[in-house]
Order: sequence, then structure tokens, then C-alpha cells
Amino acid sequence: MDIADWRKKIDELDRQLVDLLSQRAQVAHEIGRVKSSQSLPIYEPDRERAVFDNVRKVNKGPLPDRDLVAIFERIMDMMRKIQQEEIAPDDQKPDGDQARRGDCAR
Repeated sequence: MDIADWRKKIDELDRQLVDLLSQRAQVAHEIGRVKSSQSLPIYEPDRERAVFDNVRKVNKGPLPDRDLVAIFERIMDMMRKIQQEEIAPDDQKPDGDQARRGDCAR
């Protein structure tokens, strides 16, 4: 394969990633609804540790675990933001640092 073929492969993988991330965001939105109705906190460190453990278990490389976890940390940040948007009205949203820590749900 030449570079154009490899780039086509990357483009297809990127489309798949976008689709999967969109599906994950929709699920996170629904979880935000449940958390809102049950007055649960957005930030759940035990759950996040479980997600990181799960991705480490299935990682077959070549991406090192630490890099994969860093990617998932960012994904989790965005999913918390989606949940925050579900829970807090626009005029009551905290600043970004509070949302990342989950302070607003306490």
C-alpha cells in the first residue's frame, strides 16, 4: 500500500471513531438524565477508575497504556460535560474547572 491508501484507511477509521464517540455521548447523555433524576453526582472517581482498568485490559498495543488512559481521560471529561449540560440549566452551570471535578453535583 502507498501513503494514499494508508490515509484512506485512517479516514475510514476516523469515521468509525466519530460514530462510536457519538454513540458513547448519547449514552452519557442518558446517564446524565438518570443522575439528575436520582440526584447522583456527575463525577464518580470509582467508575472512572473502572473504565481506565477496562481499557488497559483490552489494550493490545501498539499504544502504551498510559497514552490510551490519557485519551480516555479526555473522553471522560467530555462525557461529564454532556452530563452537566443535562443536569444544570444554562444560567446555573459552573465554570469548566468545577465541572471537571464534579463540584457542581455536590
